[in-house]
Amino acid sequence: MINQDPVIFGLLSTIIGLVFYTSQSSHPLLKQIYRFVPVMVMCYVLPSLLNTFNIVDASNSELNTITSKYLMPACLTLLIISVDIKSILLLGPKIIILFLLGSIGVIIGGPLTLLLFSKIIPESINWLGADATWKGMATLAGNWVGGTANQIAMKEIYQVEENLFAIMISVNVIYSAIWMSFLLICANNAAFIDKKINADTSQFNQLITITEKRVTANQAKPTLNDYMMMFAVAFGVTGFAHWGADILAPFFADNYPQTEKYSFTSHFFWIVIIVTTVSIVLSNTKVRELETVGASKVSTIMLYCLIANMGLQMDLTMIDDFPIYFAIGFVWLSIHAMVVIIAGLLMRAPVAYMALASQCCIGGAASSPVVAMAFHRSLAPVAILFSVFGYAWATYMAWICAELMRVTAL
Repeated sequence: MINQDPVIFGLLSTIIGLVFYTSQSSHPLLKQIYRFVPVMVMCYVLPSLLNTFNIVDASNSELNTITSKYLMPACLTLLIISVDIKSILLLGPKIIILFLLGSIGVIIGGPLTLLLFSKIIPESINWLGADATWKGMATLAGNWVGGTANQIAMKEIYQVEENLFAIMISVNVIYSAIWMSFLLICANNAAFIDKKINADTSQFNQLITITEKRVTANQAKPTLNDYMMMFAVAFGVTGFAHWGADILAPFFADNYPQTEKYSFTSHFFWIVIIVTTVSIVLSNTKVRELETVGASKVSTIMLYCLIANMGLQMDLTMIDDFPIYFAIGFVWLSIHAMVVIIAGLLMRAPVAYMALASQCCIGGAASSPVVAMAFHRSLAPVAILFSVFGYAWATYMAWICAELMRVTAL
């Protein structure tokens, strides 16, 4: 197995390059493949095969740390500096309603899933023991409404056994990966889906038009100086965010430990908050002009590195190890999806709104910008804001879900 980070990173870079190269090929077979499987999905799934078939051992790799600590904040910075907050308000209330309903879908989905399994195969689930299934599901609820910090918080609240917690982490990894792949495919066919469901895309299209006009009207050929400025801004903001997070996370942990339920003690939480805040401020300065020389293209390169690394963490064989828990995850995620889809259809919302609202719940701040970018780069800041909000209320929502499941298990 390959376990050297430079070699692994080289493989991922080669895969990304080959995917982009073959996606432009005129070969009939390749054209047919990319007609149904988007480039973004290919860059996500192909690296997972390296892990699944034991070609690469990423268990001790630092690439995940590097991409999450350096590339992701830098990528977000270059995405957000071109944001027009006033334009985002054009999206209207539909996307907010869908996000709230998506979270509610997770909360009611847990008890409904347990109730269903109690009728079908009650003997297969540990209901009341120290490793009670509902306790493990409570941690998954924390992740699917907020993020990893919320999942860990629920683990501590309900004293979940390590083995059960590991299973729930696996369930989260698998279904988050599958769901994101599905949403990326939807993004590739967004226009077709919106037409079929008769979606009202006027507000979304207006945002895209404003964004594209602003960029193309002032488009310029980038120079070396421009690239250096992008580098300075992206990693300068990233460094500042880490410096601030190094101060704020321990401060809240030491002085206000009760704020852990809001994720205020999470280093990652503060990195996202600071990067978002500083970048929005910079979007109102001349720094915003970096978008006219291709800042979003540079951020897209970083984005695909993030996607490939995410794929590398996925092992497609894990689903064979704990079938009952993966069956629970499937039903639970299906309930969440049905709530979002039905609400979206009733409101005639674009598929982009439904996908973004769902991914902000299931994937959180680490992956929601990826899905947002697949539809349009102007949605990335919206994804971040919703994901951050999810961190704030996830522990409360997960606790409600857990108590409903406790009643179901009695």
